[in-house]
Amino acid sequence: MPSKSTLLWFRRDLRLGDHPALTAAAARGTVIPVFIHDDSVANLGAAPKWRLGLSLECLGAALEAKGSRLILRRGPALEVLEELIEETGVDAVYWSRLYDGTAQERDSRVKEELGNNGIEAKSFGGHVLFEPWTVATQQGNFYKVYTPFWKSVRDREVDTPLPAPDLTAPSEWPGSEALPDWELGAGMARGESIVRRFANPGESAAQSRLGAFMAQGVDEYATRRDLPAEDGTSNMSEHLTTGEISPAQLWHAALREEKDGKAGAETFRKELVWRDFAYHLLYHTPRLTEGNWREEWDAFPWNEDERRKEVTAWKQARTGIPIVDAGLREMYVTGRMHNRVRMNVASYLSKHLMCHWLIGLKWFEDCLIDWDIANNALGWQWAAGSGPDAAPYFRIFNPETQAKRFDPDHAYIKRWIAEGQENPSKDALSYFDAIPASWGLSPSDPYPAPIVSADEGRKRALDAYENRGF
Repeated sequence: MPSKSTLLWFRRDLRLGDHPALTAAAARGTVIPVFIHDDSVANLGAAPKWRLGLSLECLGAALEAKGSRLILRRGPALEVLEELIEETGVDAVYWSRLYDGTAQERDSRVKEELGNNGIEAKSFGGHVLFEPWTVATQQGNFYKVYTPFWKSVRDREVDTPLPAPDLTAPSEWPGSEALPDWELGAGMARGESIVRRFANPGESAAQSRLGAFMAQGVDEYATRRDLPAEDGTSNMSEHLTTGEISPAQLWHAALREEKDGKAGAETFRKELVWRDFAYHLLYHTPRLTEGNWREEWDAFPWNEDERRKEVTAWKQARTGIPIVDAGLREMYVTGRMHNRVRMNVASYLSKHLMCHWLIGLKWFEDCLIDWDIANNALGWQWAAGSGPDAAPYFRIFNPETQAKRFDPDHAYIKRWIAEGQENPSKDALSYFDAIPASWGLSPSDPYPAPIVSADEGRKRALDAYENRGF
């Protein structure tokens, strides 16, 4: 092995372009790319774990096209890295940073242990636009409200995206496990073939989708992104979650279109900053993913029993509220859900049904191929009222008025709900093929009456807030 050789530890950065850690490793000499199946992978929900497998397959092919390869190993990260260091003689391990508490604790231990053994262990940015510790209020605190956060970063420089580097392969490769043996898609069961029609994995796919959106969609993004029946969003969340594209690449693409006068480009940048805001909060308040961000909500009387019939009806997309059920069915068929609809789905569970937001967070964690640890947590806490900048009264979404405003022709609802339609769409019927057979549901079933009406649910939530002094 050359004297300068590096293990590049891939995690949520499964791309070759604009990859600071990979570029730095390539500049040193030999690069051995590795992905580790540790607890962070084992604990993933069914859909994100399956989608990760597709991304790893694409990354492996991209590396082989550059004369390299992806080494796959299973086990605790530190043990695997130490084994590979012993096998290969590398003198450095590089990786891209993550920001949740569990990842930070793991990475700090890795950095300390490897450093003690004379191995250069170094982390790099690339998963967010602005490192969480670099954005602070005038008082030196972290931001707790999005709008001031946006104003503080909107004009900051973001590093120009890096090209994919040339890679030098070692004279001898260490052994690798086989990706199919990991069975990352096992939890998808019969839903895998349905969702696969809609998944679009890989760095190349991400770049193609970005180019099409900037050419055809970003100009009207500000107005069309809230219309679930239209293809008005960027659809980049699927790629950002596994790092098939970097936020900096999206930022600079939007800046170019903004300079060309595309009306929706700044709104798109705001959405990228919302993602950064989620990671900013996650880094500074790790409880975001597991408990009420606003601790005064700990005493709020949410239902926490997932066995209740209301929760079952919500999970099965049989609440009797069409926009809510359509959103959940979209998720089961495509692995994603339109953001406007997500807010209604989350609000209905946490406010109309008075169920704890953690029930919904965990369900999304299992079902979304674009699941993101920070965005999922912030979205649920924002909708439930327990998160930052929460205003419970104003955020009790009325799903009926929301449907009238954003889906006035019921095109979205008709696309996803088969019951009661003479000729339901293929997508609506696919829901019954994707869900567990044990649910025993059929498109010939009558569509249910609302388990809790919009007005009844709103009144119940307001009464609960008043009784608790909110």
